[in-house]
Parts: sequence; C-alpha cells; structure tokens
Amino acid sequence: MSVHATARITAAPDGRGGTALPVLESAGPLALRRTRAAGATPAHARVTVVGAMSAPLGGDRLALEAVARDGAALTVDAAAAMIALPGRRAGDEPADHAAYDVRLTVGAGAVLHWLPEQLISVTGSDLRTRTRVELGPTARLVLREELILGRHGEAPGTVTSRLTVHHAGRPLLDQQLALGPGAPGGWDGGAVIGGHRAVGQLLVVAPEFEEKTVAPRLLGESAVLTPLSGPGALVTALAPDARALRRVLDDALTDMYR
Repeated sequence: MSVHATARITAAPDGRGGTALPVLESAGPLALRRTRAAGATPAHARVTVVGAMSAPLGGDRLALEAVARDGAALTVDAAAAMIALPGRRAGDEPADHAAYDVRLTVGAGAVLHWLPEQLISVTGSDLRTRTRVELGPTARLVLREELILGRHGEAPGTVTSRLTVHHAGRPLLDQQLALGPGAPGGWDGGAVIGGHRAVGQLLVVAPEFEEKTVAPRLLGESAVLTPLSGPGALVTALAPDARALRRVLDDALTDMYR
C-alpha cells in the first residue's frame, strides 16, 4: 500500500529576537523534531527530519513544505539518509515510481539552511524528486543535495531530480538530472558522471553576491563553482563515495562564507 503524506514547517520571528515554529506538522514517514545544535543562538530554529518508516517506496507520494517568514532563521537537517526502495509489483506489472516534492519559501530578510542527508538510490527503485524554492529579495539560502548511486557493491535504481529556484519573482536556477537504468543513454559516461557513485550540489544565495560576484573556479578534479545570474553561486561535484562528496561541499561552503 502506497503512502501519500505532506509534512509542514513554518518558522516566524517570536518578537523577542528569536525564531518560533508555529507550524511543525509531521506526516507519514516524515517525522519532524525541533532540535538544538551546540552553540546555536535563539535567533536560529532547527528542525530535524526523522524517518518514521521505510520510504520512499514505489507508489509513495511524499512532500515537505518549509516556510521561513520575513526575518526568521531556520535550519532543516535530517537524522539519517533517505533510501529510495522498490515498490511492490502487481503480477508482471512494473512497480509505480515514487515521488518526493520539496517546496521552500524564504521571506525578506529570512535565512534558510536546507541540509538533508544523502539520498541513496537502491537497485530496482524509481524515484522522481522536485525541489521548488521561492526567495524574497533579501533572503539567504544554503541548500545541499547529495545523491548516492546504490548501496555498497550494488547497481543504482533510477532517479530524476529537478531543482527550480526563483529570487524576487525572477528565475535564478532551473535544472534537471536523470541517472540510473531508466535515464537517457550516456548518463554514466564522461559527459555526465564519468563512473562516479556520488553526485552533489550546493546552492548559496546571499544579498552580498549582487555586488560581489563569486569567481568561477575548479574545486579539485571533479567539482566546480559557478556564479549565477543573480545573488547566487552553485557548486556541482562528483565523488567516488558519500564521505568524499560531503568533504568537497563542506569545504566549498566554508570558503564562500569566509
């Protein structure tokens, strides 16, 4: 039996210099918990997504909506990786694909750090993810996405991922990536991932990038930093495994915020 569920987060200034969470609504496998990082300030709220069941499986339709209202500061992370699993088959019929939609809204002067753990594409799975972001004119965003192609020693499933970002009502970024046996031919070739098992990107949007554009540059042998046409910069990286990928993205974020 497939699961249809939408979890919701809303962060808003509490009037005392901090950020409150007037909406924290778990649903299905997406359990939301307010947590606190060491050294965090009261101005910044943190929510951790805890997997309450195995998901997404084929046929599941999951969604997570997060809103940081004007002046709020919110970090959303996860307790563990998300594992895309095959769904049940009806006789000889192929299993339906799973879908995971993320919708993020960041108001004027608000901050959102979207830092989930890796998505692992398991053999036989078929997952379609879409992340849509709406940013106010002075919003700040740090968004990390990491995809691991298969568990250790196994082939990946099929995954299609699209990221669409609008800033102050104008398009900032719109891109799609399809990998795995159901993707168009050549996905594993030198023009796409070149045999790597880990794929990731880091998007940083900040008002100061309007006047001081980030310079494009290579970050090692298989990662690149690209300025966007607007107050943003995108890091795209390939790596042999999840640990190496996280190191590249963490180093890039530290460098941009130096």
